[in-house]
Amino acid sequence: MYPKKELAQLVISACHQFNIDTVVISPGSRNAPLTVGFHNHPEFKTYSIVDERCAAFFGLGIAQQNQKPVAIVCTSGSALLNYYPAITEAFYSKIPLVIISADRPKHLIDIGDGQTIRQENVFRNHILFSANLIDEKNEKERNCNLLSEGLQTSISRKGPVHINIPFDEPLYETTSDFIDFEFLGLKIISSAVERSQINYTNFSEIWNASTKKMILVGVHFPDEELQQVLNYFSEDDSVLIFTETTSNLHHKNFINSIDQLIFSLEDVEFEKLQPEVLITFGGMIISKKIKQFLRKYQPNHHWHIDELKSMNTYHCLSEFIKEQPSDFLKKIKGDSLVIKSDYQPHWLSKKKEKLKKHDEFLSKTEHSDLKVFEQVLESIPNQNQLQISNSSMIRYAQLFAINKSLNVFCNRGTSGIDGSTSTAIGAAISRKEQTVFITGDLSFFYDSNALWNKHIPSNFRIILINNSGGGIFKIIPGPASTNATELFETPHCLTAEHLCKMYGFEYQIASSTKTVKNQLIDFYKASEKPKLLEVFTPSDKNDVILKQYFTYLK
Repeated sequence: MYPKKELAQLVISACHQFNIDTVVISPGSRNAPLTVGFHNHPEFKTYSIVDERCAAFFGLGIAQQNQKPVAIVCTSGSALLNYYPAITEAFYSKIPLVIISADRPKHLIDIGDGQTIRQENVFRNHILFSANLIDEKNEKERNCNLLSEGLQTSISRKGPVHINIPFDEPLYETTSDFIDFEFLGLKIISSAVERSQINYTNFSEIWNASTKKMILVGVHFPDEELQQVLNYFSEDDSVLIFTETTSNLHHKNFINSIDQLIFSLEDVEFEKLQPEVLITFGGMIISKKIKQFLRKYQPNHHWHIDELKSMNTYHCLSEFIKEQPSDFLKKIKGDSLVIKSDYQPHWLSKKKEKLKKHDEFLSKTEHSDLKVFEQVLESIPNQNQLQISNSSMIRYAQLFAINKSLNVFCNRGTSGIDGSTSTAIGAAISRKEQTVFITGDLSFFYDSNALWNKHIPSNFRIILINNSGGGIFKIIPGPASTNATELFETPHCLTAEHLCKMYGFEYQIASSTKTVKNQLIDFYKASEKPKLLEVFTPSDKNDVILKQYFTYLK
């Protein structure tokens, strides 16, 4: 049973040829030809997710893990607009996502027809490619060319593309015949410059003449080749390597808890930390403190390495190097000299001091968000995948050394709370290993429709830290000085118990250091249903304890 509409078959055939094998479909009538076709084609795995916002983030989670495009399919009208938050996340996180929207024919736009909006190029500010197909026989070549260009763009440039498809009625006619259309050959055009265009001699000369060199890594998919080359640089006393939780890079000589080290530094210490050369790569940086530091104490040279996009985060970019970071660093490594310097030894000594104080403080602190993070991160079994929601949750995670066998992910492209749960579930679908998702209450309840998903694996685990409101607004300066704190923090008395009952999750609860410890003992063991552990923390103490923590680190 395939759609009788040739244009629907054309789209399905294009996705198959370009190795897209996963399709997330939200129910609707206008997209019926696509729904029937993808569902009945033997080469596609299809998922049905009702809420389009959840569906888009769910697809993004799958694409995040598989590092290949996922198609998301919806009906016409406002359904399409619910994709936008996930599209912006894919755009800034460089995650390939193919948005396929059904639409009304052009003659039905703006005349009062139902479920009809101006869909063409609706995501223009956050999309790599947009195409509006035409459902006419004489437009087949044009449609093929647009599909080829769009799908190649998503693959080669690693981001979202939008294919809008007007369908006229009838929508439900089917046939047993499926046509395999011929498309342009898959020619992935690399946007990286030729190696010969990169003046490695110049970079090596600057590198070897500097005694204070910093490498800062943001969000990065686990990469063993990159890990090995950074291990080499970690033995160079003139090189200081800062890694964030989401970098998935680990070494005893890396500074892995950036804010723990630099939060309380004075100007004279920042001057000692100021690098002569700064190398950056990876995605968004979470630490606001390191951004403020590097914008004020700028390096003489800032080199950003990325195959696709330049990032002038610190307002001092001197060179954008279009290259794989591991390839560039291996070239520099081959020409590097041993430089005498106290740069790395000094700051590793400081790291050791801060870590000792960190352990001392946690050993005597009471039940709070901070204490719960210590307990939870120590409890997660080896080789698991860890997904973390945004706002205060990812910031707390940054203060701890995370088990290096865990792969860590967070939606840092736009840093929104809106689809963290849906993304984590999509990621869990794509991995045999257990996925653990740590989330805050506002993020969880905001995306509660994520649980309206029959595909959630039984080994999926959610740890919900419920501090009764937006705890981040008690941490950051500003909101407390206004007379509108309730509108920032949005205090509530919600719990996840009834959601778990409705959606078939095992529900556990804890509200003290002792009960958290007890509940975690069997939490990760095999079960017939996914599990959620809701940990209640004191909203009136969490920010106080965190401030005391940073004061203690001084």
